[in-house]
Amino acid sequence: MNKPHVPVEARRAFTIVGQSVRRNDVLEKVTGEGLYTADINRPGLLFGKIKRSNVAHAKISRIDTSKALALLGVKAVLTHEDVPRFLHYGSPHPRSASCTRDQYILDDKVRFWGEGIAAVAATSEEIADEALDLIEVDYEELPGVFDIDSAQAPGAPLIHEVGPGSNLVLPPVRVERGDVENGFAEADFVLEGVFEGGRPVPAYMEPNVCMADWDGSNKLTFWTSTQTAFMVRGSLAEVLGLPLNKVRVLVDHMGGGFGAKQDLFQHEYLCALLARQTRRPVRMEFTRAETFIAGRSRHPCRILLKQGFRKDGTICARDMKIIYESGAYGSHSPGVTTVGTNAATSLYRCENVRLEGCAVYTNTPIAGAFRGYGVVQAYYALDIQMDEAAERLGMDPAELKLKNAVREGDIAPSGHPIVGRGLEACLKHGITAFDWIAKRTETPRNDPAQPAIRRGWGVGCEMHGSSAYPGIREQGNATVKMNEDGSVTLLTGAAGLGTGAHTALAQIVAEELGVTFESVSVVHGDTDVVPWDIGAFASHTTYLVGSAAKIAAGKLRAAVLARAAEKLQTPTEALDMVAGRIFIADAPDRGLTVADAMGPSKGIPADHLIETGSYTPTKSYSFAAHFVEVAVDIETGLVDVRHVMPVHDVGRVIHPIAAAGQIEGGIQQGIGHTLTEDYLIDRTNGRSLNAGLVDYKMPLSMDMPKIETVILEAAPDPGGPWGAKGVGEDPIIAIGPAIANAIHDAIGARFHHYPITPEDILCALAAQKKE
Repeated sequence: MNKPHVPVEARRAFTIVGQSVRRNDVLEKVTGEGLYTADINRPGLLFGKIKRSNVAHAKISRIDTSKALALLGVKAVLTHEDVPRFLHYGSPHPRSASCTRDQYILDDKVRFWGEGIAAVAATSEEIADEALDLIEVDYEELPGVFDIDSAQAPGAPLIHEVGPGSNLVLPPVRVERGDVENGFAEADFVLEGVFEGGRPVPAYMEPNVCMADWDGSNKLTFWTSTQTAFMVRGSLAEVLGLPLNKVRVLVDHMGGGFGAKQDLFQHEYLCALLARQTRRPVRMEFTRAETFIAGRSRHPCRILLKQGFRKDGTICARDMKIIYESGAYGSHSPGVTTVGTNAATSLYRCENVRLEGCAVYTNTPIAGAFRGYGVVQAYYALDIQMDEAAERLGMDPAELKLKNAVREGDIAPSGHPIVGRGLEACLKHGITAFDWIAKRTETPRNDPAQPAIRRGWGVGCEMHGSSAYPGIREQGNATVKMNEDGSVTLLTGAAGLGTGAHTALAQIVAEELGVTFESVSVVHGDTDVVPWDIGAFASHTTYLVGSAAKIAAGKLRAAVLARAAEKLQTPTEALDMVAGRIFIADAPDRGLTVADAMGPSKGIPADHLIETGSYTPTKSYSFAAHFVEVAVDIETGLVDVRHVMPVHDVGRVIHPIAAAGQIEGGIQQGIGHTLTEDYLIDRTNGRSLNAGLVDYKMPLSMDMPKIETVILEAAPDPGGPWGAKGVGEDPIIAIGPAIANAIHDAIGARFHHYPITPEDILCALAAQKKE
């Protein structure tokens, strides 16, 4: 009797995917051999610096660089009179709906305190700094607007002369479905609240830095710390009037980006222009203060949220208006506004929704892309109000959120049906594993050993897309090459922000091909060599580029097996390839190594086997529920986050330790956002008040709580490699409302803003006493 045929593919089990292999960049980093942009030197290197304004809104009436040019060691000085007057986007993203065309390289108008107004190249940093002081500038000061209220007031001074004739960055984004008024009429009660978010910054370890050099053929080679090397190439070529083959962008190691390094920060254009003028390489590196002043922050915001609830806990209407503060330029405000506004259609089910989002220019530093891209703000408000509704209903907040959680078939913010029941799985798992019910109902809020301590427990939820579709039509590309000795080279344009992305991509290639992980090397970071890539953002590298790499590896596997089939004189479909060995699946002893298969054949020393994969996704969503315990000191107002259990659905985990590291890093950032981090701007003159890591307070290692990370594979998405979805942005979203809800559980005070400072806690406690 013949055995039923089982395809070889169906017999394969994962051997590399799902394993925490040693990262392929670990030796370079621990030995210090890995080169970051600031580590690279060129003969004759000059140092560039930017002179920054000391007013927030003004016309430049005079700028005199003669004294700076006369200083020994100064090789070039640029002002708005010396650079191309080209209106550009600031961010090099595809122009769909993400960014705003409102910036010049240098302008004769200043729009925020600290804006660059001139640039110097000199033989040392000290000389360049001295030259900046010698540049004389006269301003014709203009009235400024420093918050969203003054920016929208009738007759407010316009920050930009072009646009809708107001300080709106773009026309409001509006989303409506169902019958909202009827939904509120059917509600048993209605909750309304105003929520506000501060201005945290990404505070990446590596400051913004770039270096430019021109060769004799007028080709620009540009080293930079960026998440979007090909987009930088495109923007530099566009602004400088060059064809793409005359701009080469290089980026090897990066010390973080968190979304913010998608933009160009003015110094890139100036660095290239200074290098072209001097015909010498020029490097420009931000000081830590400049990463605050001229970098990008999260968008401060105000959210007006109104929801109607039935007695059984279902939501029958939702009305939200969200106003983002863009700062002096648009950057990613259109994209952030669209994503954040649409996000409020989901997470918790509601058939009747009316949403409006806008972004407003102010004379403050620029807000841009940042991990959580508009969703952090929207879900902070939505999740806290769900807790308020649970209190009103006398329900457990986790149960209310579980009751209303989006699920299979619901329409996601992107307009696509949700795959799986990931949010339900996260909540159910956390309720049990965290012992949620017992903690909330049986544990005293007062700590007998510490009379000033009040304990509380909270839960926050989130969902986030893998990819930026439909706002941006993305494509991932990968090239995989089989070498004649059986080793493999993956060429990818995907940036490595320090997350281990290239390791995960190599795992995917090795798994799909059937070779060992160690046999796959990765070439990246050179736009002249690697395939085009849209950039590392939107939690899509594993989902998007991983799928492309899997496609390319699958094609290459077929080619290698076809070559082996000739040598083994057997049909290709009878063969399998595991750990670099090709064999007949039903007779495993008959086989050969990949190196043997690639060896001489028909007089040819070796075949040239190389395949490329391209992938265009639609949308996938990851989910999480964060369960948190806090301790609030009622004498000092300090909040100690003691225990966090983040439960994440990632579809299919590729590298468990890397995924857990992403989650724990996001939690650290989220704790900072919620309790301590806020880049402060003087609202009377726009001056930065705490641009540095001494006065900007981030949680450090000793501030971190116990974290028990749980990674579920509850809802694999068919769009990702073996169902894998993104995890990069998710962990920063749910932790904030979880902490805010836990603080309320501890002391009975509800906070609608972040950061929640000790002063806020003490004021709330004092108000309770008065009542």
